[in-house]
Amino acid sequence: MSINSGGPLGKDIGLTLCKTCNKVTCCKSRTCSRCDAPLIIRDYASVQKSWALLITAAVLLIPANIYPITTLTNQGRVTQDTIFSGIAHLVKTDMIPIAIILFTASILVPILKIVGLTIYLSAITFKLPISKKKLMTGFHIIEWIGRWSMLDLFVISLTVAVVNMGQLLDAKPAPAATAFALVILLTQLAAKVIDTRLLWDRLEAKNDSSTNT
Repeated sequence: MSINSGGPLGKDIGLTLCKTCNKVTCCKSRTCSRCDAPLIIRDYASVQKSWALLITAAVLLIPANIYPITTLTNQGRVTQDTIFSGIAHLVKTDMIPIAIILFTASILVPILKIVGLTIYLSAITFKLPISKKKLMTGFHIIEWIGRWSMLDLFVISLTVAVVNMGQLLDAKPAPAATAFALVILLTQLAAKVIDTRLLWDRLEAKNDSSTNT
């Protein structure tokens, strides 16, 4: 028997999903029968909210990489490091595995998240002929890897907490740390606010393969 991924949608047969507890409920109900949360068949404004958050994150990514992310005072001498210079320093001191981890978490992951969410939102907004299955798989990967983007800020927090000896040796977060934290937060929110059900409404079933059972 062949099951096409472009079958009837829940709203077409009078059903909707509670976003709070994931209970399938009748569309005519205003609240969920299990958790009493308000039911929204489709949140069309979520696309605009997600775009706004994503664009803001993309703009903040520039100062997050240009400005210093840490300020180190060593015996009265002040040095500042950007994300790139910090990674370069790790490479020079033969700490390549740590440099790779920081490069992946601090540079590669945020950029991939922004690019991935841009593709996802563009597919919904402009009805791009991209497989819904591939888009949803990519979306779940974006949500999963997003948490690792905070690794750089975690390292800075540990450094500030451990290395603090007044004027002799002192480490502090610099302006880029705030911008970087906002990039991570905004990309996470951009993925969170989007109503993924809009994807299944706006793309055609012909872009997805059938599954045989």
